Parts: sequence; C-alpha cells; structure tokens
Amino acid sequence: MKKLIFVTIFFLTYTFNSFADTSYFIDFNKVLNESKAGAEAQKKLKLKFESESKKFKKIEEDNKKEELEIISQKKTLSPEDYKKKVEPLRKKVSDLQKNKQASFNNIAKSRNDARKTLLKALNPILKKYMEDNKIRLILNKQSVILGDQTLEITDKIIIIINKELSSLKIN
Repeated sequence: MKKLIFVTIFFLTYTFNSFADTSYFIDFNKVLNESKAGAEAQKKLKLKFESESKKFKKIEEDNKKEELEIISQKKTLSPEDYKKKVEPLRKKVSDLQKNKQASFNNIAKSRNDARKTLLKALNPILKKYMEDNKIRLILNKQSVILGDQTLEITDKIIIIINKELSSLKIN
C-alpha cells in the first residue's frame, strides 16, 4: 500500500512538474490592443465611432431646435396644425434612434470582426511559437489565477505578430 501511494505521489509530482514546465500564458487583450494591427484597428473604429456620434449629435440638436420652435408656436396654432407639425418630428426622432442604433451596432460588428480576424491570424503564430519553444500549453491570462511572470509570453507574441501582420481590414 505504501508503495502504491509513493508511486502515485511520484507520478503526480512528475506530471505536474512537466506540465508546469511546458505551459505558458498570454494576455489576449493586450495583444489585441497593443499589436500594430490591433491598435490600428482600434484607432480606426474609435474615429468611426466619434464621427458617427458627432453626426447624430448634430441631428439631435437640430431636432431639439425644431421641437422648441413647435412648442413656442403651440398657443398660436390650432390643435390640428400643432399635431401636423409634431407627427413628422416624432417620426424623425424615431428614425434617428433606429439609424443611431444600427450605426453603433455596425461599429460593434466591425470591432468583433476585427477581433476575430486578429485572433485567427494569431493562431498559426502561437502554434509555430509552441513548436519552436517546445511548449505544450498556452493559457489565456484571464484564466490564470496566479502564475510566475516569466511564464507570460505576451510581449514576445506581440513582437512576432507585428512582424507578420501590419494591419487589419475593417469594414
């Protein structure tokens, strides 16, 4: 019985030690944000978002002015005329909200597509890195509770991906 316990402990110790020696972790968020391609994609998407936000803010301000103008005329207009002016404004506001939502959804989709493209390009790079460095396992840093910083390979991977992928196509 003691021999079986000793063999089991030896086997588990050997397995965990060999597993630990060949497993590393990577911060995918850092790769996505700090690699050249990822940073460029983030910048383009941020500019697109800001541009769309400004465009919608301008339209909202115009609608607000129109609303104030209609409100100021309320006492002088008949209820029918007032309603005739309010209805198109409501439709414009409703359409604006739909367009705004569609635009921001499109930007979110573009961001998600860029992320997927970068991760897809990252897979063969990681595979080659694993083969070259005899690594058996790479974990996402978010899944690691505690780990020795010498096992993090994020910066090395960023250097490699910057050489192999300079930009991403964004819709």
